[in-house]
Amino acid sequence: MIKRRDFIKTSAALGVPTAAILSACNPNEANAKTVKGSLENAAKTPLVISTWNNKLANQTAYEIIKKNGSAVDAVEAGVQIPESDPKDQSVGYGGHPDREGNVTLDACIMDSKGNYGSVTYLQHIKHPIAVARKVMDETPHVMLSGDGALQFALSQGFKKEDLLTAKTKADYKEWLKTSEYKPKVNIELHDTIGMIAIDGVGDISGACTTSGLAYKMPGRVGDSPIIGAGLFVDNEIGAATATGMGEAVLRSVGSFLIVELMRNGLSPADACKEAVMRIIHKQSYKDLQVGYLAVNKEGDYGAFAIQPGFVFALTTDEETKVIDAISYI
Repeated sequence: MIKRRDFIKTSAALGVPTAAILSACNPNEANAKTVKGSLENAAKTPLVISTWNNKLANQTAYEIIKKNGSAVDAVEAGVQIPESDPKDQSVGYGGHPDREGNVTLDACIMDSKGNYGSVTYLQHIKHPIAVARKVMDETPHVMLSGDGALQFALSQGFKKEDLLTAKTKADYKEWLKTSEYKPKVNIELHDTIGMIAIDGVGDISGACTTSGLAYKMPGRVGDSPIIGAGLFVDNEIGAATATGMGEAVLRSVGSFLIVELMRNGLSPADACKEAVMRIIHKQSYKDLQVGYLAVNKEGDYGAFAIQPGFVFALTTDEETKVIDAISYI
């Protein structure tokens, strides 16, 4: 039987497109169904793109770019919008707590130079993305976690706050009656925000922030703060970000995979699709949601998800719009 890598080399030498090669190596690819949405798109740069219906976050980020600000400043400011929103129960203030009733936050940021900052299992700080930026800019480290991340944040002037709202406290008390843990597709996961921006000089940066799964085990960290999983940026190629069940994204290092697929010639949409298919082939996916969003250096963008319902927000000079991603199911 011909090996996958030999088949790819032979086919590439014959001029067969990379996407066709991957499809041929992946017999289940042809079984994918699609929902409404556009598989391949191109937008003028600069642009801001983010997971889910985060129009205000996008517009906040884009205003910075319009004033000749950098992509990294834009994404940091943009994702702080849902971090501050008490109605958004999957990001920052008002996020669902873990099983012990504590709101624990994960966030990361990556700039066009490959610099990266991250915080995991951070408590009591409303804007974990700003702490991640401080880790990137002010320390020799890439990631700080738990109490160490909290003490660093306090040393940088951040204010310690109670992140539980009356709503999340009431929800938690109701959950304790059964303590039944059943993540729901596109419900408790749906507000995690991953954002990518291309600024006026063509530099790319990204940010990702979340309070993670509702009622998770204490200490659980998902994909959102992990470089190559929830977010990856390569300024020469493009960037990708993820949403959904973090464990599945972590197992496949999905965002790094997508950028490498784009490096090898796939479009953002096809790269996202291939990353989803890698998950589907290795584990049960009927009650699992993972969605990927990617852009390349030219401003082409695409998204793909396991389940229907994943949308993303796009902002350019022309407009801000919410677009339905294509899904496997």
